[in-house]
Amino acid sequence: MIGKLRGSLGARSASAVLLEVGGVGYEIAVTPRHLAALPGLGEEVALYTHMAVREDKIALYGFESEPTRDLFRVLVGCSGVGPALAMAMLGALTSEEIRRAAATDDWDALTAAPGVGKRKAEKIILELRPKLGALETSARGGSGLAPVREALEGLGYSPAEIRAALEDVPLEEPVEGQIRRALQALGGR
Repeated sequence: MIGKLRGSLGARSASAVLLEVGGVGYEIAVTPRHLAALPGLGEEVALYTHMAVREDKIALYGFESEPTRDLFRVLVGCSGVGPALAMAMLGALTSEEIRRAAATDDWDALTAAPGVGKRKAEKIILELRPKLGALETSARGGSGLAPVREALEGLGYSPAEIRAALEDVPLEEPVEGQIRRALQALGGR
């Protein structure tokens, strides 16, 4: 398996790069977020990779860090999530946002990724939580953000507004305190 490649950036497209390593060009799929962070053509790049082998194709997926690649591997291990959907999720959300969504039952955050509806997001979170150790967060006394999200939805806030307001809400606070902080964040915008 190819775990990491270092070479010069030969070309880029909307969803992939060509990395030239020792005279060989490797086509590696990357998220648009990571593509924007890469240096110019001809410059040296190091990518952590995941190699997916199927009957009809071998594909490489590239990531800026080892933890992001590991999260990709966990996502692909969830039923109904293939490499394309996992890349879409990592393109729409950061690794930390995905981990936080799993830890707090925030299925709506996952629906920001194209191809992830409410049911799929709920199913992914159920499978992700034990794999990511997110139950530890609940054991620390955090109630999760699902009740806060529901309260804000009831007040008529949009999913995008709710996601932004919940970014800095501490999980350790009681639900009432979490709602208060989210409303303060919404009022400050």
